[in-house]
Amino acid sequence: MPLTLLVIVLAVIAWVWLRNQPPAQRKPAIIKLALAAGIGTLVVLALTGRLHFLFAGLAFLLPLLRRVLPSLLMRGLMGAASGGAKASTGNQSRVTSDILEMTLDHDSGGMSGTVLKGPMEGRALADLGESEFLELLRYCREQDDDSARLLETYLDRRFGDSWRADDQAGAADGESGRGNNGTSGNGALNENDALDILGLQPGASREEIIQAHRRMMQKVHPDRGGSNYLAARINEAKEYLLSLVPGS
Repeated sequence: MPLTLLVIVLAVIAWVWLRNQPPAQRKPAIIKLALAAGIGTLVVLALTGRLHFLFAGLAFLLPLLRRVLPSLLMRGLMGAASGGAKASTGNQSRVTSDILEMTLDHDSGGMSGTVLKGPMEGRALADLGESEFLELLRYCREQDDDSARLLETYLDRRFGDSWRADDQAGAADGESGRGNNGTSGNGALNENDALDILGLQPGASREEIIQAHRRMMQKVHPDRGGSNYLAARINEAKEYLLSLVPGS
C-alpha cells in the first residue's frame, strides 16, 4: 500500500512538472520522465527481490521484439532518409532572361525552364519536341542573345551535343556552340536577379554568398561539363552581392 501511494504521488508531481514545461520542451521532458521511471522501477524491483519478474517478462517478449524491432528500425531509417530529402528540396537557383526562366537544382544539377515570351509563352521546356526547341532557339537568337545562350545551355545539359547536328541555322551563322563559349551575359544584374541566381535570401552574409557561389560552380563549371554562360552569370551575381556587403 505505501508503495502504491508513493507511485501515485510521484505520478502527480511528474504530471504537474510536465504541464509547466514550455511546449517546445515537453517531448524531451517526457523522455526524461520515461528514463527516470524505468530506472526507478529497476531499483524498486532490485530492492524488493522481484528483479526476476523483469527477466521473465523480457524472456516472454523476446520473440515479439525479434519480429517488431527490425521493422521499426527500418521505418526509422526510411523516415530519416525521407526527412533529409525533404530538407534539401527548394534548394534552387533561378536565372531569368527576356524570354526564358531557368531553374537549376543545387542537389541534382538538373535544369528546368519555362518560356516567358513569344509564340511558345507559358510552355515548359520539358514539354517541347525537337523541332519546337529549334524553332524557339531561332526566335531567341533573333530577339535576345542572353536567351539564346541560356537555351543552348539547357540543350547541352539535356541532350549533350546531339542537338547541334540539327541546328543548321546556328551552324550557318557560326553561332553553334555559343552556349558553351559565351563568357558573359549582356543583361545587367540587379539585387533580386543576383539573389535568385545564387539561391539566397536578402541580407545574405559574405560567407553565405561565397558558399553559395562555390556550391553553384561545382554544378555548372565548364571543366565539369557545365556552361561558360551560366558560370559567368554566377560570378557576376557573386561580385554584385559582395559589393553590397558592408565592409567589402
